[in-house]
Amino acid sequence: MSEKIEKTDEEWRRELTTDQYRILRKKGTEFAFRNEYWNNHDPGKYLCAGCGNELFSSDKKFDSGTGWPSFWEPESKDAVEVEVDESHGMRRVEVKCARCGGHLGHLFEDSPTPNGLRYCMNSGSLKFVKK
Repeated sequence: MSEKIEKTDEEWRRELTTDQYRILRKKGTEFAFRNEYWNNHDPGKYLCAGCGNELFSSDKKFDSGTGWPSFWEPESKDAVEVEVDESHGMRRVEVKCARCGGHLGHLFEDSPTPNGLRYCMNSGSLKFVKK
C-alpha cells in the first residue's frame, strides 16, 4: 500500500459512479446474487474501485453461498483495515480500504477456509483486473 489518499466528499462524488459512491463513501451495500463479481471465477486481482489499492487475489476467493464475493484473506495484511460497526442494530466488523478508507464490506468468522475468515465484499467497491 502506498500513501493514504484523502479527498473531499465532492471530489469522491465526481470521481465515482453513483453506486461506487454509495458503497465506498456512504457504507452502502448491494443485492446478493445480483452484483458483478459474486460468481466471477477468472484468475486475477481485485483492486479498490476508489483508489486502485490491491486488496484481494482470485486464489483466495471462494464461493460462500452468500451471493457476494468472498475472500479468506486480503492480498497483504496492510491492504485493509477493520473496525467495529454497530449500525443496523447489530455488531459486525467493517472492512475498509487502508489507503482511501472506502467501505468494502464486512468480516465474518464463519468460513470453511483454513483461517475461518470470510471477507464479504461489495462488488461495487472493487475493480477486477483479469490475469
